[in-house]
Amino acid sequence: VQLVESGGGLVQVGKSLKLSCTTSGFTFNDYAIGWFRQAPGGEREGVSFINVGTDLTYYGSSVKGRFTISSDKAKNTVYLQMNDLKIQDSAVYYCSSNWAAASKWVLNTLASDYDYWGQGTQVTVSS
Repeated sequence: VQLVESGGGLVQVGKSLKLSCTTSGFTFNDYAIGWFRQAPGGEREGVSFINVGTDLTYYGSSVKGRFTISSDKAKNTVYLQMNDLKIQDSAVYYCSSNWAAASKWVLNTLASDYDYWGQGTQVTVSS
């Protein structure tokens, strides 16, 4: 199982970034993919989640209306489109997987529910 994040970088307040999480080694449609972030000294925070099999999505309150999660089943990839970025969005962003074939209409949002993790990609928003 492998998850690889990409797309992070340095952007100004109000701009956009699109993160990618490319996966391999498991049946993509049987999983939920979650995006988490962690700022220095902070706890890991759930950002957005998608059940790949049903396209059920969930957003944390701090990003709702600004971020959009989506999946490309042909590429085994999940994206996180981040618009109107704020200083407080700066963090390392991780994607992770959660087997969800038996619970396609329920999304787990705790980090402890997720099994495999990518290495993370840094997002820095500057003024």
